[in-house]
Amino acid sequence: MTGAEPRAHEGQGAELARFSRQLYERGWMPGTAGNLSVRLSDATALITASGRAKGELTGREVVAVHADSGVEVAPGPLRASAETAIHCAVYRATEARAVIHVHAPYATAVATRVGHPARRRALRVERLELLKGLGLADPTSAALPVFPNWPDVPRIAADVAGHLAATPDPPPALLITDHGVTTWGRDLAQARDRLECLEAICQLLLLTGGLPPNTPDDAHDDTTDAER
Repeated sequence: MTGAEPRAHEGQGAELARFSRQLYERGWMPGTAGNLSVRLSDATALITASGRAKGELTGREVVAVHADSGVEVAPGPLRASAETAIHCAVYRATEARAVIHVHAPYATAVATRVGHPARRRALRVERLELLKGLGLADPTSAALPVFPNWPDVPRIAADVAGHLAATPDPPPALLITDHGVTTWGRDLAQARDRLECLEAICQLLLLTGGLPPNTPDDAHDDTTDAER
């Protein structure tokens, strides 16, 4: 946490560190991979610092940013996660108070199988009971977006922002091709629970052969002509 951060943020920082260690122990945040954030107010969010080992993260290794832009509230020795822009895209478009991004293996494998390097695709899931864990208006089916893994993270964030703005009641989750999974909720516990359900869904899809074949066709491409 930067020196300018008020001590009032230390409780939220400790909570981010606790969840980070839990997810590291499950093998979903290896090394320095992944990031978590909480929205402190309409204007501010707290996110894990860049380059920190997630299994050893402390409550002071977090950075306060403006929730709409991702710009750090005050300069300091720590940098906000490189994927802060994606968190902020979620905060701008939803009522989420917490966002989690991890490299859970089954979800990442599904994103690799279904995704496209230059187009958004949709992972369509039906009937699985675990869909109820995502808090969907219709828990019988979901179309989960799978975004291209652009090297320029703000470009991924722009794709996410555009999709969320254009999608009524979107599922509280997204995948990034070859990269990982992001979920959100009213707090870290709900975001984690949704992450667990989605990772289990992806495991079931791989075990049952429920994924579309890995072909170059656009059967699962939900990108509009204007986005191409």
